[in-house]
Amino acid sequence: MHNYKVFLSVDNFRTDSDKLVFDDFTILRIKQGAQAAEWRRKFNSKKVPRHVLMKDFNNYVTDEPVSDELIDNIIEAGIWAPSGLNNQPWKFAVVRDNELKTKISTLTRYSKIILNANVLIAVLLDNSLSYDRTKDCQAIGACIQNMLLAVHSMGLGAVWLGEILKNKDKVLELIGGSNALELMAVIALGHPAEKSGKGMRKDAAQTIIFRK
Repeated sequence: MHNYKVFLSVDNFRTDSDKLVFDDFTILRIKQGAQAAEWRRKFNSKKVPRHVLMKDFNNYVTDEPVSDELIDNIIEAGIWAPSGLNNQPWKFAVVRDNELKTKISTLTRYSKIILNANVLIAVLLDNSLSYDRTKDCQAIGACIQNMLLAVHSMGLGAVWLGEILKNKDKVLELIGGSNALELMAVIALGHPAEKSGKGMRKDAAQTIIFRK
């Protein structure tokens, strides 16, 4: 079995390698070795694309449905995130049913986001596949970021909900998950009614604590 590294390209470099192509970024399945080193060199030579720097999404969406094909593509982007020993510890639950969304909305202070979303994707950690708790949580974070990049590339809007984790066991019960599964986030998404505004972030100089 081949080992793969995942990179985001800035300008959709073309290659014969297997890849997932979206409108303005590509998730590349690149074998380790010389080919990976060459793609790393190309990636590092570019400026970080703006859509990687700015990930604030509009909370208000239209009634236009998000197709199953788009949902599958979003999840496909997520599962190509890196993970320790390639254990791929993620599972997903897709929620469209309005009655179920209403029940889930009672478990978070952000109920309006849940109710307005066209579809919810619950991202879960499968503890039966656990390799290392810290690394598994990092893998889930990378998975979610890949999914949000795909969402943004498709022209959709999404919100990463974490506050709902205070009721993660109740959410798991509603979606029928096994005891081995642990809710890590709910992504609420849909077609945005308007373009999202510009987010605010600290300057890089404010966050770097050491250079030598």
